[in-house]
Amino acid sequence: MDINRENYELGLPIIQNAGGKYHGTFDFIFVDADKDNYLNYHKRMIELVKDGGVIGYDNTLWNGSVVAPPDAPLMNYVRFYRDFVLELNMALTVDPRIEICQLPVGDGITLCRRIS
Repeated sequence: MDINRENYELGLPIIQNAGGKYHGTFDFIFVDADKDNYLNYHKRMIELVKDGGVIGYDNTLWNGSVVAPPDAPLMNYVRFYRDFVLELNMALTVDPRIEICQLPVGDGITLCRRIS
């Protein structure tokens, strides 16, 4: 499957241009966007959410591929984005500014509560 980026309306440039005006003002943010930018979204979202606020990331189990062996038969789009989702999951586990909870609902949702 060819990944056609023209079909995506990328929200990251819009968020990056929001400036400091919204720093620490959001109670809840839900991210269901281009998976290859999830880590970039997190870097920006953590600035926008207030202490005690929650960021939700969709598809963090990514068709179960995040626990599949490297040689598992996967659809091309699943294999393509798998490493990006894994990278986000790993980064969230070591981010000292948040507490996380991964829910096995649908394709996985990870909730991150900002603690500092």
